[in-house]
Amino acid sequence: MTTTNKNDSSNVSYGKPKKVGAVYYAPVGTTLPTKVTEELNAAFKCVGYISEDGIKNSDKISSDHVSAWGGDAVLYTQGEHEDTFELTMIEATNADTLKSVYGRENVSVDTDGTITVRSNSADRPEYTWVYDFLLKNGGAKRIVVPDAKITDMGEITYNDSDPIGYDCTFSALPYSEYDGDTHREYIVKGTTTATTASSNS
Repeated sequence: MTTTNKNDSSNVSYGKPKKVGAVYYAPVGTTLPTKVTEELNAAFKCVGYISEDGIKNSDKISSDHVSAWGGDAVLYTQGEHEDTFELTMIEATNADTLKSVYGRENVSVDTDGTITVRSNSADRPEYTWVYDFLLKNGGAKRIVVPDAKITDMGEITYNDSDPIGYDCTFSALPYSEYDGDTHREYIVKGTTTATTASSNS
């Protein structure tokens, strides 16, 4: 990728979902992709459509400072790092979607197709997550979160105008095989390869 020392509008982009699916999860330890174009391991399941709000990533750090005599701040030290992803899943009758929220052991499907969901105080499961985006001009981006668990859920609303949605916040954990990184991002800018992968993946 060429870098320049001036403004370049080609570097400005949106993040649209892939038409065939953009949010996937799998058990922690599943082989992780290292490229935008790489096919996902068969263990990954798609949660289907998410709400129009898309995905929100809050990659926050806190810092403390040391002041010198006279009040000047002369040293800043980094404190906590919190990496979270928030999205609302709206395929309310998709068993794979429900398993990602409540855990595989709490969702079962009978032979007649009836889905049973158990809500309880058991720890929410940790999963590996992959988010795939289309960028402008045929570009693509993939975010890989190797270990994350649900740490907050919004209200589930039932009415006659809005889709039933599961508003979940996932907190990413440091991953040893990522040298402690909480997530990694892979970006391809507007190439033929990226266009093909974005359209078909």
